[in-house]
Amino acid sequence: MSELGIFNMGKFVISGGSPLRGEVFISGAKNVALKTVVAALLTEEEVIIDRVPLIADLFLMVETAKRLGVKIEIDEDRRTLFIRGGTLESNKIPLEVGARIRTSSMFLSPLLSRFGEAIIPNPGGCRIGARPIDRHIEGLREMGAKIYYDPTDGYFHAEAARLHGVDFTFSKNTHTGTETLILAAVKASGRTVLENAAQEPEVDDLIRLLNLMGAKIQRVTPRKIVIEGVKKLKGTRYKIMADRNEIVTFAIGALVSKGDVIIHGGQREYLKAFLGKVDEAGGGWEPKEDTVTRFFYQKNFKPTNITTGPYPSFMTDWQAPWALLMTQAGGLSTIHETVYESRFSYVFELRKMGVKIEFFDPKVTDPQNFYNFNWADKKPNYHQGIKIFGPTSLHNAVLEITDLRAGATLVLAAILAKGESYLWGVEQIDRGYEKIEERLKKLGADIKRTED
Repeated sequence: MSELGIFNMGKFVISGGSPLRGEVFISGAKNVALKTVVAALLTEEEVIIDRVPLIADLFLMVETAKRLGVKIEIDEDRRTLFIRGGTLESNKIPLEVGARIRTSSMFLSPLLSRFGEAIIPNPGGCRIGARPIDRHIEGLREMGAKIYYDPTDGYFHAEAARLHGVDFTFSKNTHTGTETLILAAVKASGRTVLENAAQEPEVDDLIRLLNLMGAKIQRVTPRKIVIEGVKKLKGTRYKIMADRNEIVTFAIGALVSKGDVIIHGGQREYLKAFLGKVDEAGGGWEPKEDTVTRFFYQKNFKPTNITTGPYPSFMTDWQAPWALLMTQAGGLSTIHETVYESRFSYVFELRKMGVKIEFFDPKVTDPQNFYNFNWADKKPNYHQGIKIFGPTSLHNAVLEITDLRAGATLVLAAILAKGESYLWGVEQIDRGYEKIEERLKKLGADIKRTED
């Protein structure tokens, strides 16, 4: 791994045709682990986080905190993160670090809280649409921050003597925006009420951590969160939830390869939308224990129609692997993407493998209000729906990975396909999956990584 936390570039070589069978243990949630690094900077005491995934994005967040002077260590054997926020000494995130990961924008909140000033680069991340941070900025401004973007240096500049509570309604659902304002409100003066707040389980996991640190946060309705500001937070120790995206990835791997996999970790109550569609498609699954679920092939799959949306709807991160599963269903399936304006890059790669997928535009009366992304960001000739015609026999191909979830989908596609496939851009997968090739190999996949 490089000093900036990005794993070495290379490729996967996969010989398809083997069903996935065995047991797999799920890592801690990426979408919680990254935020714990930010939350820990709100206190000068040590925060210890257990069950962290050893993924590139976490190492990038750790490197970002270190560049701010924070003493932070990872015990890789125990998957434990030790963060000493009291050593924070800088309010500026270097461009070469922060611009490589979108979550770096969340450092605005603790830096404003500790210094009254923050300078952060325009954040990066997956190429799955514009993903602007305008909703975060709007809320922070309502709380008293002065923020402007300087295109000449690529930084957002923010200052606030002390943030204050506010009643704020998000114009559209925003996971990261909700968490950013929660982090800003916990030490702000007064009471903050967030309406139309994100409802994802990962948000509530972050709330549980903050409350253990001494915050006063309550979700009073599914989309309303109330925060009473406190003057000081303390250190604590917390074990984060399992990664829902990993569960779905391995579950679909079992189903699409006609395999049988027992997945350890994860709460089924957070997977209802996914499990309901597995039932509809005729896939096999059964609960073994509270956090153990078996997924297995039992009969030919039936086509489905999916519309993605914020929790508790079908998650946007699940639609790419689901599309692969539907290539094995008998008939026409559809996916309507409503969260991001550009998330079908994997379609062009699947077509190389013989898959028949067509783009289309679902009929929507008021797209500006219907879609969760900013309609003005939509590019010409981009579509919000795909039609998948199955069943299809996939063949080998040379594939290019463009984003994290698409990458995991293409790995599964290569495992399903006949022949030997080559996947370039595996560093995208390393951003969110820990040693995925080793875990798949234990399940029977013929996969190897070569460094180039």
